[in-house]
Amino acid sequence: MSIVLVAESKDDWLGHLEGLQTVDPRDYLADPGAHSKRGSRVYNLCRSYAYQSLGYYVSLLAEARGQRPIPDVMAMQDLQGTSAVRLLPPSLEELIQKSLQSLTADDFVLSVYFGENLAKKYERLATELYGLFQSPLLRFKFSRRGGKWRLRRGSAIALNDVPASHREFVAAAAGRHFGRRSLARRKRPTARYDLAILHNPEEGELAPSNSLALKKFIKAAASVGIEAELITRHDAHRLLEFDALFIRETTSVSHHTYRLARRAEAAGMVVIDDPLSILRCTNKVYLSELLTRAKVPTPRTMIVHRRNADTVAAQISFPCVLKQPDSAFSQGVSRADSPAEFRERLAELFSRSELVIVQEYMRTDFDWRIGILDGRPMFAAKYHMARGHWQIAKHSGNGQKPSFGKCETLPVELAPRKAVAVALKAANLIGNGLYGVDVKELDGNFYIVEVNDNPNLDAGAEDALLRDELYRRIMESFVRRIEATKQTTPAQR
Repeated sequence: MSIVLVAESKDDWLGHLEGLQTVDPRDYLADPGAHSKRGSRVYNLCRSYAYQSLGYYVSLLAEARGQRPIPDVMAMQDLQGTSAVRLLPPSLEELIQKSLQSLTADDFVLSVYFGENLAKKYERLATELYGLFQSPLLRFKFSRRGGKWRLRRGSAIALNDVPASHREFVAAAAGRHFGRRSLARRKRPTARYDLAILHNPEEGELAPSNSLALKKFIKAAASVGIEAELITRHDAHRLLEFDALFIRETTSVSHHTYRLARRAEAAGMVVIDDPLSILRCTNKVYLSELLTRAKVPTPRTMIVHRRNADTVAAQISFPCVLKQPDSAFSQGVSRADSPAEFRERLAELFSRSELVIVQEYMRTDFDWRIGILDGRPMFAAKYHMARGHWQIAKHSGNGQKPSFGKCETLPVELAPRKAVAVALKAANLIGNGLYGVDVKELDGNFYIVEVNDNPNLDAGAEDALLRDELYRRIMESFVRRIEATKQTTPAQR
C-alpha cells in the first residue's frame, strides 16, 4: 500500500524515508492524477489544520479520492479548541493520573511524535493518546488542580512547530513508524489488503477466539491475499495503517472496542463487528425492544426499574432470569427462584444500571447457536449447559476458571429449520455482519434468547465441521467488503 507524505517543501527536514512519496500540499491539491492512488495513506503534515486551510483541504480531498488521510477531518475537529478534553475515556484519565503523579510542577506539556515521546516513562501515555487522536505530530497540555491532573488542550502540530532539539528524535520516530509497514510489505508481497485482528490475550478462556483459531484466521487471510496482523488496544495508534478491522475481543459500548470500531468505520475501513452492531447487540434492553416490535418470539421479557420492581415481581413466574443490560458470557446474569431472591438480585444489578432485564426461565439441556455471516447461516451448534448448572458457562468466582458445557457442531441443514429461520430474522434486524444467535427449543417452539455481535469462533468447537473453510469464508467476506468500499466514494458509504 502506497504512502504519501504531504508537507511544505521548506519544512521537510525528515530526510529520506523508504517507500514514501513526498509532495508539497499545493501540488497534491492541484494535480490529483499524480498522487491520488485509491487506498493510499496520506500523512498530512501541513502547517495548519484550521478550517479551509491547505491542511484542511488535503485531508478533505484525500477522503474524496478514496485515500486515507492521517489526520482525517474528524480528528482535526476533535483537536480544535478544547474538544479533545471531552473525548478521554475513563481508562485514559486513570493513566494520566498514574503517569504524571510524580511531577512537582502543576503544568506539563507532552509531545507525541508518530506515537512516541522522548521520555520512555511517558511511552504508554503517548501511545494511548496517539491511538485516540491519530495525527502524526501532537501536543498536549495538562494542569494539576486540586491534586488531580486534567488535560486542558490537545492539538495537532506541523513540522515547523517541532523544536530544533526534538528533530533528530522525530526523524528517527518517523523512520521506525514507516519502517514497520515497509517490513510488512516485504514479508508478503502478494498481499492485496491489510487486516488488523484486535484481540486481548488477558481474556483467556473467555476470549471469543482461542489462540489456534487466531492463527487459522491469519492463514486463511493469506490464502485470499490479505496480510492479517494481531493487534491489541495498545496498538490503536496504528489503526489507520490497515484496510479492515476484525474484532476478536469481547465488545462493549463503554469500551475501547466500540471506540476503535467507530474510528475505523469513520476512516472508511471495513469493520466486523461494526459499531452499530455492537451498540444493538450488547444492550439487552435495546435488543428486547427490537425483537418484540418485530414480533420475533422470545421468552417473556420485562424491563424493570426501581419504580415498577414490585409490579414485575407480582407478574413474573419463578424461577426467572435477571440480566444486566450489557452482560456477556453469562456474567451479569443470575437466576431468582423466589420473590426474596428476586429483590436481592435486583438490588445488586440496580447498583450498576438504571434498568434490568427480567426474563421467563426456560429450562433446556442446550441452546441452539446459529452462526450467521452476510445474512446467511454458516454453522449450527448445540451449546450444552455446564455440568450441574443452568447456564452454558459457570463462573465459580474466587479466581477460578469458568467451566463450560460441551459444544456439539452440526451441519446447518440438520438443525431445525424453524430455529435457523427465526435466527436469521433476528440477525437481519441487527445488520449484515457476523452474528451468533442463541435459540431456545421448548415443546416444538423456538425462542430467541440473544443475538451476539462477537460470536465465539474457537478451533475445535465451532469449526468442527467446516474446519479451515470457516475461517476462509470470513476472510472472503472481508475481501468482498474491502473491494466494495474501494469502488465507492465517501458520500456513498
